[in-house]
Amino acid sequence: MSTALDPAVALRMEPLRLALQGAADRMQSAMMRAALSSIAREGGDCAAALFLPDGRLLAQARSLPLLLGSLIPAVAGVLARFPAGVMRSGDVYLLNDPWSGGTHLPDIALVHPVFDGRELIALAATSLHHQDVGGMAPGSIPPDATEIHQEGLRLPPVRWRDAAGVLPDIDTILAANTRTPTNLRGDLEAQWTALAQGARELRQIARHTGERFAAVCDALLAQSADMTRAALAAVPDGEWHWHDALDGNGEGAEPIAIAVRLHKQGEAITLDFEGSAPQVRGPLNASAAAMLSAALFFMRTLAPQAPNNAGCLAPLTLRLPPGSVVNPDWPAAVNARTATVKLACNAILGAWAQATGTQGQGVAPHAGVATVLALSGTRGDGRRWMFTEIIASGAGASARAPGRAGVSTDVGNARNTPIEVIEAEAPVRVLQYAIRRGSGGAGAQAGGDGVRREYLLLDGEGWIAYRGERHRSQARGAQGGAAGASASARLLHVDGRVQPLAARSRVRWQAGDRLLIETAGGGGWGAVAADAAAAGASSPPSTSSSSSPSSPLHPEPRQECP
Repeated sequence: MSTALDPAVALRMEPLRLALQGAADRMQSAMMRAALSSIAREGGDCAAALFLPDGRLLAQARSLPLLLGSLIPAVAGVLARFPAGVMRSGDVYLLNDPWSGGTHLPDIALVHPVFDGRELIALAATSLHHQDVGGMAPGSIPPDATEIHQEGLRLPPVRWRDAAGVLPDIDTILAANTRTPTNLRGDLEAQWTALAQGARELRQIARHTGERFAAVCDALLAQSADMTRAALAAVPDGEWHWHDALDGNGEGAEPIAIAVRLHKQGEAITLDFEGSAPQVRGPLNASAAAMLSAALFFMRTLAPQAPNNAGCLAPLTLRLPPGSVVNPDWPAAVNARTATVKLACNAILGAWAQATGTQGQGVAPHAGVATVLALSGTRGDGRRWMFTEIIASGAGASARAPGRAGVSTDVGNARNTPIEVIEAEAPVRVLQYAIRRGSGGAGAQAGGDGVRREYLLLDGEGWIAYRGERHRSQARGAQGGAAGASASARLLHVDGRVQPLAARSRVRWQAGDRLLIETAGGGGWGAVAADAAAAGASSPPSTSSSSSPSSPLHPEPRQECP
């Protein structure tokens, strides 16, 4: 530590760190067990964390960085509207507004003040991707949105619950603005279950720690800051740049620039996104809260053994130009912000690999995409259905190991949705689920392969809302490694037509149509020997050659990931 500690405080630090981490992880588990929607229950698209009353992150579950990082500004947004002095025992505050600390509208954050008697000792917070919050498309992730009002119900911080229970007026508004009110109410209750459990455990932890609870929390934050600064100090000073681009804004094909300048001096680091594109009409804009997720993920990688709190952000300066795709002005559309945040995270990792590559550290860029797919429709008997899932891609290689295939990376970490769950919830059969062999970039260590996923609609008709990335770009290799393969998606109509899908598409489908998705591969690390490169040139990335659909009565054999 940077200063001498009271021995009684130092003695309690490690037990408190472990207790807080365990409490956050159990909140996460409780929320997933109680959730109704498969994207939260199976996919893990939710997050839990604990904060001090002033809004400093104290501990976070080992779950989804994309949501964990954004809980910090969400809590700040709640405190700006409801300062600690006006909070009451039993209150729960709700928000999803991207200009009040939110990210995109399906991600609803809840914040609960934790009292021990009359003393406010902490805040518990959760975020969960809800199945539907209204807007122009089922699932509330319309790839053709051009403003926030088309994406669903937008809520600045409001009180959702008090000691007597859920406030009826707020509940009525929420239920009236979703296509799936049962799921919305059930998933909010799952978040409340996690908050209540976290509050109970926090009170026990604080009482066990005693009167030095606040001092020990401060010491844990300082320890994380010191360990992160020490990790930075071990890397030579310098400035590194990385550029990438998104596959258009959803309306046109012009690439959307993502640029970062990484400046490291001593124990401090600056991430400056000046040079990134101005905000766009399509839904690729990422709020400042969403971008903090990329920065937090990177800072946590510097000293992974440090306490899992906000101390790691102490050495960081994050610059996000206003009115840009990484910090848009109202009323920008933002529902596809995941692609922007992931490419921004990739850019940071790419720049850092330049700084640390000669030391055998760093990692090649990951595929930089988590495909978000919302399928919905109406069965032949009139019953409606809907589900959302996240499809993984390939990880970048490092100096020490090849990249992993078919895995959520960096700010991702979402889980696979089991085929059995999909087929139980919807009239859809998953014909194919396989690793896309050869799609990772070549190198001394090869990049991870992407995934191939194919769906057959068995009954009725409906909509596909597809949010992908890397259709016209690739994850670059590092230290001489090759780039990974691009992604693709196409709809194979029952009448034989093949309809290629752009990186962001919303299209109709009917019974017998098949949707084929191939995700991108990660970048390779290190140059390949000449003889190995020649041998690999004759083996292109695996792609599907299907140009016409199988008969729906005789679908192709199912292929599972090994």
